[in-house]
Amino acid sequence: MTEVTKTASAARATRTRRTHHWRRDLVELAALFTAVAVADAVANTIVHGPDGPYLLVISAVALAATAGFHTWWARRHSHAPPPPFPRESAGAAHGDAAAPAEETALWRMRTTVKDEPGSLAVLCTALARHGVDILTLQTHPLADGTVDELLVRAPAGFQAAELARETAAAGGSDTWLERADAHDLVDAPTRVLGLATRTALDAAELPLALRQLLGRCTIHSLPATTLTGRPTGESAPVEGVLDGTVMKLRDPSGGAITIERHYLPFTPTEFARARALVELDARLGPRIPRSQDVLTLPEGNEITVRRAGLDDLEAARAMHDRCGDRTLSLRYHGPVGDAGRYLAHLLSPRYGRTLAVQTASGRLVALGHLLWDGDETEVALLVEDAWQRRGIGSELLERLVALAVEAGCESVYAVTQSSNTGMVAAMRGLGLPLDYQIEEGTLVVTARLSAADARPRPARAQEAEEARAVTRAGRPRRH
Repeated sequence: MTEVTKTASAARATRTRRTHHWRRDLVELAALFTAVAVADAVANTIVHGPDGPYLLVISAVALAATAGFHTWWARRHSHAPPPPFPRESAGAAHGDAAAPAEETALWRMRTTVKDEPGSLAVLCTALARHGVDILTLQTHPLADGTVDELLVRAPAGFQAAELARETAAAGGSDTWLERADAHDLVDAPTRVLGLATRTALDAAELPLALRQLLGRCTIHSLPATTLTGRPTGESAPVEGVLDGTVMKLRDPSGGAITIERHYLPFTPTEFARARALVELDARLGPRIPRSQDVLTLPEGNEITVRRAGLDDLEAARAMHDRCGDRTLSLRYHGPVGDAGRYLAHLLSPRYGRTLAVQTASGRLVALGHLLWDGDETEVALLVEDAWQRRGIGSELLERLVALAVEAGCESVYAVTQSSNTGMVAAMRGLGLPLDYQIEEGTLVVTARLSAADARPRPARAQEAEEARAVTRAGRPRRH
């Protein structure tokens, strides 16, 4: 660890300087006694002998020589640097001053140590002995100990099992390790402020912010009522509930938010941070970014793609009324008469993100949903009958996939009927690896995502996208 190394160096330097001070004092005392003895002998000789002047000159020379020797000794030894580490001295002996840097790896580690003075120092010393450098450290006090969360840089050949074994030998228990990357180097206050900013700008960011704050976990937003209006009984006290690997918080929009992490219990510090984010969301109320893109269809009509929310509920119901039974059944896989009941759930930013397409007159003609489903993410499309086969569905799907990539999702899936060739074609048009699963006429198409697979969106690479849109047959052009 860097701090431990500096402390050890300072301690050795202090011991070395103290040793040099002792030698210097001894030399000064010896010089003083010598000068007194010489002065006494000279005085006696001058008083009782005829060679007094000669002896006086000799004594002056002796005193000058003693003073010069003292000055030389002090300059040579008082400011000498401390002896190097054994590693440094070995490297200097072989001329390794320009040796190449050793490859390293970043690890996130969490361990529990006793709440006693010096327990953390023992752990740091054990890690430093193996060349493990601690970059960041967070402490989570508990009733019977302290949970230390560390970001460490270890030699590339130092395996997780060895790191856990050394940690246990130094007094750590319940140790958990995970490979980290450069993004984890951001300190905790900066990361929390960034997540709070994202949550303040978009209500749909709250589940994503909680997941990034707490690491790998499963988040469920449980509504207070069912689609038919019956109470579900899902609720949580204002202060929330923390129970080991599960925490439950009151959802500002009603119901409860349940967060589960099977591999590691939550600490009171993590619980307080998560509750603060939820309280921020509750104070700010419903909010959706108002950015929008204008596209031109192949026949020349202009449409607008924007984020949608609960304010669009009436317009979405009107679009449902204009859709045929075949279109609604392909979308909702159930009784057509119940389709309108899902809209409030789908448009709520708590359960995902919704994109809406409206005409120049303001009529809503298509909806695209990106829904958080625990650890998975679902995509769904609905395009009004009169506006189908114009590339609107493919455009919405591409944008939803881009939102999923930004949210850090590993895959998205679409549930439809095997006869829905339009949805299958849109999923194939993504150019991503697809998995198909068919069961009793229901088709689940899963697309695996990566940052490299996502196509650039207008807000990020508008020039490149516009150039492709001009030559893309049958697809809307962006303005």
